[in-house]
Amino acid sequence: MEYNIHDAKSSLSKLIVQALEGKEVVISKAGKPVVKLVRITSDKKNKREIGIYQGKTKISKEFFEPLPNEEISGFLS
Repeated sequence: MEYNIHDAKSSLSKLIVQALEGKEVVISKAGKPVVKLVRITSDKKNKREIGIYQGKTKISKEFFEPLPNEEISGFLS
């Protein structure tokens, strides 16, 4: 489906619905296609895996001990 910019501006909501339904919507300027409106699909590569480093890292008991006053004062200055 192809629309000129003026028609696309006045019916953007309708065009978004069409794109969500899987249709490609082309927007033209002076009769030449310039933009294609399409649905964004989820990219499974960007999903985070929970527990990927489980058992691969170690935290020493010193991590949980209070910081010395000299180090704390450095954060406050």
